[in-house]
Amino acid sequence: MNGGARWIDLLDPTREELLEASPVDLHPRALEVLLARPGEPRPTFETHGDYVLCVLVAAEVAGGDYRVHFREIDLVLTPGVALSVRKTPPGGTPFDPEPVEAACDARGTRSAGQVAHHFVDVVTEGYLDAVDALNDESGEIDDGIETWPGEQTRRRLSELRRDVLTVRRMLTPTRDAVRRVIDGRVDVGENLIFDRSLELDFATAYDRLLRAGEALDISRELIADARDYHQAKIAQEQNEIVKKLAVVASLLLFPTFLVGVYGQNFDDMPELGWRFGYGFSWALIALTTVGQLAFFRWKRWI
Repeated sequence: MNGGARWIDLLDPTREELLEASPVDLHPRALEVLLARPGEPRPTFETHGDYVLCVLVAAEVAGGDYRVHFREIDLVLTPGVALSVRKTPPGGTPFDPEPVEAACDARGTRSAGQVAHHFVDVVTEGYLDAVDALNDESGEIDDGIETWPGEQTRRRLSELRRDVLTVRRMLTPTRDAVRRVIDGRVDVGENLIFDRSLELDFATAYDRLLRAGEALDISRELIADARDYHQAKIAQEQNEIVKKLAVVASLLLFPTFLVGVYGQNFDDMPELGWRFGYGFSWALIALTTVGQLAFFRWKRWI
């Protein structure tokens, strides 16, 4: 393994800049990947003859809104050169290579495989931080679900679920790509880029990605529980509203019935000629209303 490999870092290069800096003749598909606009690529490690193409997506939680942002990094690896291509996402900032540079300097040697490992290590740490942030947001929603307005709770749950699914969509292929390195399925023949010691380093990153995936599964279960509780809370509130409306309708039912009966004005209705008929009708309305109120109060419906 070459201990003094050259590292070339490019930020949003043009086609000409990329071809000039590349240590090898790039396959058209690899060139297409390297020049593609930032989006949601599938992380991978794959061999292209005399070089290895690597696509990574770093996750980062910026600010206090818990939103996860993604940044693409592509690598072209040969035994003697590591070429990194960083892409600026729309409305965002590119991946910062300073932690990778510091890790390479701390190790004292720099091979192409080590550069790739340090990129993977920083990306893995980013996923662990993202999962922690998502769990923190889930806890915040659990604390506020009783007091927040329903629309705010629904919006936060929807955003959190979308972020969890997006992180999972990037984390799973990243883990599978690292596994390819561990299994020895990625290299360029006799000139090894990833020797046995590096494969062990990648195994450590793989274990951390597994841990992030397991934590993400727990987050999904917590979100599902919070959504179920929120929906049950809404259903309970709706039941209370329906119950109150039923009470109001019932309170109006007997007075409406009595007024309808005495409003018929038939000649043979004895109450029409009774001196106390008007007061009797009001007393009957009041009595039935108070009786219903007492009954509903006893049933704890009001």
